Amino acid sequence: MAKVREKHICGTDVPEWTPPQRVTGGRPCHLSQFIALAVAWMLAGATCLNAQQSNPTEYEVKAAYLYNFGKFVEWPAKVTAASEIFSICVLGEDPFGATFDATIASESINGKKVVVKRITKPQDAVSCRILFISSSEESRLKEILATLDKTSVLTVSDISQFTRHGGMIRFVKEANRVRFEVNLTTAEHAGLTLSSQLLKVAISVRRSSQAGD
Repeated sequence: MAKVREKHICGTDVPEWTPPQRVTGGRPCHLSQFIALAVAWMLAGATCLNAQQSNPTEYEVKAAYLYNFGKFVEWPAKVTAASEIFSICVLGEDPFGATFDATIASESINGKKVVVKRITKPQDAVSCRILFISSSEESRLKEILATLDKTSVLTVSDISQFTRHGGMIRFVKEANRVRFEVNLTTAEHAGLTLSSQLLKVAISVRRSSQAGD
């Protein structure tokens, strides 16, 4: 288990996990808090927040999670070499709004500038590293996942039964906290390697031979 220590952020002590690859460059105070919070929740179950600011919303936390997933997943070499940017895409109605852009502004992952893209067609997701599938797309989820079947896109959603239908990571609410579950077989089928640290803090890790198992 990664080492967790207390760090003073914006006047409040919050648990901080130090990742193997630290993010460099300055960032706004609220961004440091969101990212520290997301990592702490992922790796230590932390619930401490800055008392001087309002609590982050559900989708502010999810935005920080999506950014951090990029640090704990390894893509095939041909994917990482194909683009100079790290694209996190949202398919369908956008529940994040400007929060997403503000949360990861000026950030990078493994030397790639992180860019948020909003897309309307699953075919446009093939160049994305991470794809958040909005609940507005639930009726065509099967079609979307089929389109991405031969790609190495990390699929994430909060649609009910998402991992049972072949999605890779599903956000869930547990005790009023945002957590996640993983379909490891689907991720591995796409050529993705998920860090053991990430898997340790998932509320469940699913291994299935096919969607619906």
